[in-house]
Amino acid sequence: MPLAPSFPVTLRTRDDLRIDAAHTPSRGAGDLGIVLAHGFTGSLRERSNRGIAHVLSGFGGVVAFDFRGHGRSAGRSTVGDLEIWDVEAAVRHARTIGYRRVVTVGFSMGGAVVLRHAGIVGGVDAVVSVSAPARWYYRGTRPMRQVHWAIERPVGRLAARLGKRTRIMKGVWDPLPLAPYEAVAKIPPVPLLIVHGDADGFFPLEHAHQLHDAAGGTAQLWIEPGYGHAESAATPDLVRRVGAWAAARSRPQDGVYSS
Repeated sequence: MPLAPSFPVTLRTRDDLRIDAAHTPSRGAGDLGIVLAHGFTGSLRERSNRGIAHVLSGFGGVVAFDFRGHGRSAGRSTVGDLEIWDVEAAVRHARTIGYRRVVTVGFSMGGAVVLRHAGIVGGVDAVVSVSAPARWYYRGTRPMRQVHWAIERPVGRLAARLGKRTRIMKGVWDPLPLAPYEAVAKIPPVPLLIVHGDADGFFPLEHAHQLHDAAGGTAQLWIEPGYGHAESAATPDLVRRVGAWAAARSRPQDGVYSS
């Protein structure tokens, strides 16, 4: 089946960065917009993300974008800090083009960012975080030690720029951004879904449980058997279930969110 057509969009963030984006019109509910946030070194143009956007467009229109420092977007990656303004620009665009309900769906770093965006900025009707870390500086797995090498070492940043078209900031965060699990506590009563695989090689299940616990019992937690990490491991079936959840949970019933 051919992928649903998408149309290029240029977004402008609150801190005046140009963000490359694309809009895939809805093949489903006309009033639902889904903002799709990729993982670190990812892109809206990757095959996995284009497939996810196609499946989600069966439930609502999709605004996908490249985070700052990624692909054709301007700036440098701050690895989850200022990226909340990239999400905010995409949410604002979705509202501007007529979507009355907007749900953010993020994978890995994007999963952390949509949590922080919902907790700090707000303005969304539901949030889905997939394969996200609960806290910063986690180095307990080999893939995450490799990620830190790419972020912290000059040769690592060069490799990310040449190999993945990802430009990463130099130096360290100052001040330290609010951690994802801390942001989660600020999200209720907005519906929240946390999705994590029991075969995730980057972040073990303790991250998903920490995020779920931080929501104080208001979030849903899906532990997916055999699911690895982020977009590359996401099956069409999982994405369809996420789309169905977003469509159902973002619709208030008598002024109260469904549970």
